[in-house]
Amino acid sequence: MLQGTPILVLREGTERERGKSATGNNIAAARAIADTVRTTLGPRGMDKMLVDGMGDITITNDGVAILKEIDVEHPAAKMLVEVAKTQDQQCGDGTTTAVVLAGELLKRAEGLLDQNVHPTVITRGYQLGVQEAKRLLDAEIGVTVKPEDEGVLIDVATTAMGSKGVFGSRDHLAKIAVKAVQKIAEKRGEKTVADVDQIKVEKRHGGTISDTELIDGIILDKERGHPRMPGEVTNAKIALLNSALEVKKTEIESKINIKNPAQIQSFLDEEDKTFRRMVDAIKASGANVVVCQKGIDDVVLHYLAKEGIYAVKQVKESDLQKLARATGGKIVTGIKELSAADLGTAAKVDERKVGEDDMTFVTGCANPRSVSILVRGGTEHVTEEVERSLQDALKVVASVLEDGTVAPGGGATEIELAVRLRKWAATVGGREQLAVEAFAQSIEAVPWALAENGGYDSINVLIELRRAHDGPSANKNVGVNLADGSVTDMWKMHVIEPIRVKRQALSSAAEVATMVLRIDDVIASKKSTPSPPGGGGGHDH
Repeated sequence: MLQGTPILVLREGTERERGKSATGNNIAAARAIADTVRTTLGPRGMDKMLVDGMGDITITNDGVAILKEIDVEHPAAKMLVEVAKTQDQQCGDGTTTAVVLAGELLKRAEGLLDQNVHPTVITRGYQLGVQEAKRLLDAEIGVTVKPEDEGVLIDVATTAMGSKGVFGSRDHLAKIAVKAVQKIAEKRGEKTVADVDQIKVEKRHGGTISDTELIDGIILDKERGHPRMPGEVTNAKIALLNSALEVKKTEIESKINIKNPAQIQSFLDEEDKTFRRMVDAIKASGANVVVCQKGIDDVVLHYLAKEGIYAVKQVKESDLQKLARATGGKIVTGIKELSAADLGTAAKVDERKVGEDDMTFVTGCANPRSVSILVRGGTEHVTEEVERSLQDALKVVASVLEDGTVAPGGGATEIELAVRLRKWAATVGGREQLAVEAFAQSIEAVPWALAENGGYDSINVLIELRRAHDGPSANKNVGVNLADGSVTDMWKMHVIEPIRVKRQALSSAAEVATMVLRIDDVIASKKSTPSPPGGGGGHDH
């Protein structure tokens, strides 16, 4: 054997970390991400100002918005960003909670690793902890609410927006969110389904946040196609088209040979006749408003204006589908197929100036399955933050309508879970018991961070909370009152959250912690140098 000759298995420049140093670095990276958003948790959380490579500014308190904007390099840190994205898609709220929990689970795991507890033992303990926590949430902590209980829905929406920068107007926005979700919620058999994508949020700066309004219909970010068209159409009959109102070009390349000027004229006349036929077909169907996904020729717009028909062109496909749901119309491809049965109805279609732009409002739909919210605010950054807050509120209201269960917020649910899991850990036995206890301790990071961000003594608050949840007069609804740092019944404070937010935060945090802990070897290839612009070379083969 050749002694001392290194054998290169990996490519030159590859970095490799193994064992404890790999795990330690991954945990440190994940914790750094968790610490970044930790200060934004709760109603007293601070905002972050993010400036991207182009110099665009985002000011937000939303965990997922912050993590999406940060350019994260470390692979373990990227996994925490994914947790926030998943939480946002599933529940809308609790993104910061999920990330803080994941960071805390890893921090506690590090202590156990130092005591030579094997990573798989820790992960098994965490999984047992999550299963028991979910069982407790469903069986004992969750409270069932009826869909018609509007007060609870408004409380849920205000709680979701409590940590955002829209604090002053949150009651107004919460009512809008609840009304919007109630309008689009549908019964499918026993289940209620509320698809938040059917609510169109359009933002325009100008005015104040309290000018934000719910519109029983759809707002299109388009003006009418021709100045001579009517500015307002009442009792609108709307034709929804997804094909262009223009002369079609042939599929293959073709030429027209013209021998004399008369032929040019007849060619133009024929084109004109085609346009007339289009307008006649629309008029014959009884439509007085046309919404087209593609282009409309100028001549067609002129004829439509002559007939007093309001037309909008180049409308997004998603907006056209929302219009179909709002007005009860059908989207038609060929204009020849258009009939009175395909038309949607609305009390009014009109053009209004909002801020600097003209927009088309389709309002007064009889039973809209799709609605719009027009967000207003002093500056662009304000309207963007209001939109993010509204999206969170819409999603949590939808999840309460779908699941029908809520739990107290303000750290009350977390403390209750921690107290119960600590007692339960003793029954687990084995080394997993240590991991379950670490899991219980990690959940307390939420009330801890809430108190810390409120400027109160976290240790005192935590001791008070534990006493309130575990004693002769135990009350599982007691959480942190951030107005004065005391501990109060959260139902009386109207701080309520959907169970789905809690379940998802616990399971996704535990899953990502498990994944990071199971990594014992990080092999990172050398970054390939980008090829110089213009030159085709520079690639490694």
